[in-house]
Amino acid sequence: MKALVLRQTETSPFQCQIENIDERLFPETQRKSGVKIKVHYSSLNYKDALAVCGMGKIIKHYPFIPGIDLVGSVAASEDPAFKVGDLVLATGFGYGEVEFGGMSEFAFVSALHLLKLSGSLTEYKAIALGTAGFTAMLCVDALQQANITPERGDIVVTGASGGVGSIAVYILRKLGYSVIAISGNPDRYQALLQLGVKKIYDRDHFNEPSRPLEKQQFAGVIDTVGGDILANLLSKVQYNGCIASCGLAQSYQLHTTVMPFILRNIRLQGVDSVYFPLAQRKAIWQQLAQIIEDDYLKDFTREISLMDVPVYAKKLLEHQLYGRTIVRVS
Repeated sequence: MKALVLRQTETSPFQCQIENIDERLFPETQRKSGVKIKVHYSSLNYKDALAVCGMGKIIKHYPFIPGIDLVGSVAASEDPAFKVGDLVLATGFGYGEVEFGGMSEFAFVSALHLLKLSGSLTEYKAIALGTAGFTAMLCVDALQQANITPERGDIVVTGASGGVGSIAVYILRKLGYSVIAISGNPDRYQALLQLGVKKIYDRDHFNEPSRPLEKQQFAGVIDTVGGDILANLLSKVQYNGCIASCGLAQSYQLHTTVMPFILRNIRLQGVDSVYFPLAQRKAIWQQLAQIIEDDYLKDFTREISLMDVPVYAKKLLEHQLYGRTIVRVS
């Protein structure tokens, strides 16, 4: 089978190349505990790009196969819940980070981590959205659980030109929210305006430290960057507001005080898509699939081959890519 394999030893430099491999390259524990999947598509996420470029200390052991998202058909299964030919989706749960991932013609995934595709959740829609879309929907769901309704006021989305941010903007607008976008990519401003955002701020506008409490402006925030931008926005959220925090593209540090939480009853909700319980995933994915229209995805995605991944990974890290990149595996 063909796979994109990452290799590095103490005596040899980092390598990333297409190889013909034997399935015994997969760890024995993964082969024996997983359903065998014929992978049709994976996708290129930020974590994948870091792994493929040998950056960020994403991968702890080599050789390794990246790919945190995959869709495909069941090739072999001893679990009665999955039959040969079933179309399935896997995102998160450590695949492409700890376990071998989806950039291989075949993969081994635990039945406890697989979701069957059905109804409006088609193969194309599932991989085009992938972890980015799933994370965006979880963030919107966090705001809804905090009773942040469209009538409450503006929602700010940081990193609005990125995968998670732009999908979050689309979902919020479809649900009737007024959205303010923060982006460091002026080339994408027109696309954000076409999605219906009310206003766009350059990220530098919120990049300076602020006072613990500023004028109340925003009902909620979906934040993908962390750092000073998150701290700045936190001081401007309205009473009973909510921030869904899912990323740290700027920084993992947060320099703030407890004042917004106590004096304005603000909720800072962390959002994790990796180990979100499978039992609750189906409802989130179905909601996501019903909201997102295929026409939007066609304008939002590109398809590349497994061989193209290293080049596009570098482009992604250099902020030269917009939208989602689907990797055709087999």
